[in-house]
Amino acid sequence: MKIIEQDPWLRPYETVIESRLRYARKREASLTGGLSGGLSDFANGHLYYGLHADGDAWVIREYAPNATALYLIGDFSRHQRQPQYRFSVVDRSAGDWELRVPRRILPHGTRYRLLLEWPGGEGERIPAWCRRVVQDADSYLFYAQVWQPDEPYRMQHERPLPDDAPLLIYECHIGMSSEQAKIATYEEFRTDVLPRIARSGYNAIQLMAVQEHPYYASYGYHVSSFFAPSSRFGTPEDLKRLIDDAHGLGLRVIMDLVHAHAVRNEVEGLGCYDGTRSLFFHDGDRGIHPAWDSYCFDYGKDSVLHFLLSNCKYWLTEYGFDGFRFDGVTSMLYYNRGLGETFDSYERYFDGGQDVNAIAYLILANKLIHTLCPAAITIAEEVSGMPGIALPTADGGYGFDYRLAMNIPDYWIRLVADHRDEDWQPADIWHQLTNRRASEPAISYAESHDQALVGDKTLIFRMIDSAMYDHMNKESTEQSVDRGIALIKMIRLVTAATMNGGYLNFMGNEFGHPEWIDFPREGNGWSFHYARRLWSLADSPFLRYAGLQSFDRDMIGLIRSVPSFHRLPLREYWLHGNDQVLCFGRDSLFFVFNFHPVRSHADYAIPLPPGRYEVLMSSDARRYEGYGRVDERVAHHTCRAASAVGGASPQELLKLYLPARTALVLRRIV
Repeated sequence: MKIIEQDPWLRPYETVIESRLRYARKREASLTGGLSGGLSDFANGHLYYGLHADGDAWVIREYAPNATALYLIGDFSRHQRQPQYRFSVVDRSAGDWELRVPRRILPHGTRYRLLLEWPGGEGERIPAWCRRVVQDADSYLFYAQVWQPDEPYRMQHERPLPDDAPLLIYECHIGMSSEQAKIATYEEFRTDVLPRIARSGYNAIQLMAVQEHPYYASYGYHVSSFFAPSSRFGTPEDLKRLIDDAHGLGLRVIMDLVHAHAVRNEVEGLGCYDGTRSLFFHDGDRGIHPAWDSYCFDYGKDSVLHFLLSNCKYWLTEYGFDGFRFDGVTSMLYYNRGLGETFDSYERYFDGGQDVNAIAYLILANKLIHTLCPAAITIAEEVSGMPGIALPTADGGYGFDYRLAMNIPDYWIRLVADHRDEDWQPADIWHQLTNRRASEPAISYAESHDQALVGDKTLIFRMIDSAMYDHMNKESTEQSVDRGIALIKMIRLVTAATMNGGYLNFMGNEFGHPEWIDFPREGNGWSFHYARRLWSLADSPFLRYAGLQSFDRDMIGLIRSVPSFHRLPLREYWLHGNDQVLCFGRDSLFFVFNFHPVRSHADYAIPLPPGRYEVLMSSDARRYEGYGRVDERVAHHTCRAASAVGGASPQELLKLYLPARTALVLRRIV
């Protein structure tokens, strides 16, 4: 297997790796036996279960093997059980139930629920496979809703085809995308924010909190209805129109998919769905995530894989998503959810503490997704460093296209919070940004939504703090503001320039959005103050946020202008701890960073390939709210060093003026 060839230290675990792949193939064969379409046919649960039109009738099917009776209740029955709306058993051994109702009884917009009876109890439930859930404005209760508009939305644009540019992701939350203190809508995001993203140069958006979740402040990670797009942002038609418009702008749309766990709610969730917790989840402690207060799926059940794989297919085919960022993969992989582990040796990945059923599910999900849509994107949010996550299964991997480089934002937080600027070491920065498996593409990022949740701060706010409230105007001379602006540009550039797969930015961070993110909750008086984006800061000609936005736009534009930027070999040319200077190159591009807080270097000599060099970007440019100390019009030429060491040929040196806290991007012209 290539995974062993690429990393011989994995040789002792070759048998374990092979056994995991064999088990995934065995599960696939068991699930798809007799199905001509293989996994794709198996993942059609959403076409069978749930509410579907059948001529003049609705047919609704449910999987509830522990139930003794099912009733459909709703507006049409005054939400009471009535015998004519009792389900019939389709297959007692399979646990399937079915009910047919004239379509006139359930017109578009009708609210409904299930009433299940089981040995020793009963309860109302929102159907597990329902596609539309709404919350009553007065009672705050959730209901399934019939959704059959007279003119369903039809996509106008084809999916954007992947090109040779790296994946440049703009991570978004629909609800907090408005400047107003409210929950924004799909439609507002489509008209107001999508054009901004397109102008910024990013080629993909990642939508958070799409799956229905009862508690807004959960950020969408406590999912209740896996097949229903959140109605607090608008209608299914609105979401489809948003995705369609994004495609028209050349943006691929990635969904933040939560398959690691589910909210514990019972009426509007999957908890104790048919009177048992074990229908979807593990029983006992193994079924509860101790850090997230949520239920954990039992991937050893065929019915659970049917549900989750169908969910993947549904979002791809029904809404036109271009792929998924799988949330919480580490929690899925390990019996102990990866909590408290250091993962300081390879044995931690193969010691028997891994859930082979979860591994099989991830392998099969990736196979299904790429079979349905060969150009699809799958990203693993995985913090342990499990070998092979972003390798093809043919090479011994799990089939993801990318893994999130989750070590990088943690590193920047530690560096900014715990170390003086004078102690920043270029060698350490270089190591942290490039310490990865070369064969596994990663998504690099300085900060995502995670780094700014309540109790934390954005990177720039960590550096500037309260001075951002009064000193971000262009006339300000506050030193902490100058420092924060200079460093955030350097941090973002060095992170993006060292990528080996893609780069991610969270909505608003490109212009240095201040403060933190905190959704309305009891603890903050249900305030929307920190759950919005202040776009006017970046649009104001009097504030310095515009310069940060311009820097980000030019940085992304530069990266996109270079074919296969992320595949160009990275080469370190210069690391000097005392001077705090780092220089590395990718083909004809060279990136030079002077992290020193006060020392500017004149005629600083760096050994580089001979030739003429032009300045493409200077982070110190006035248009980026710098001091303008670099004349970007001046071309630079290498010169022969006066002498060489140890009889070697004299080096070619490029001499540069490197102002303190400044980064340069150069292009070599032979």
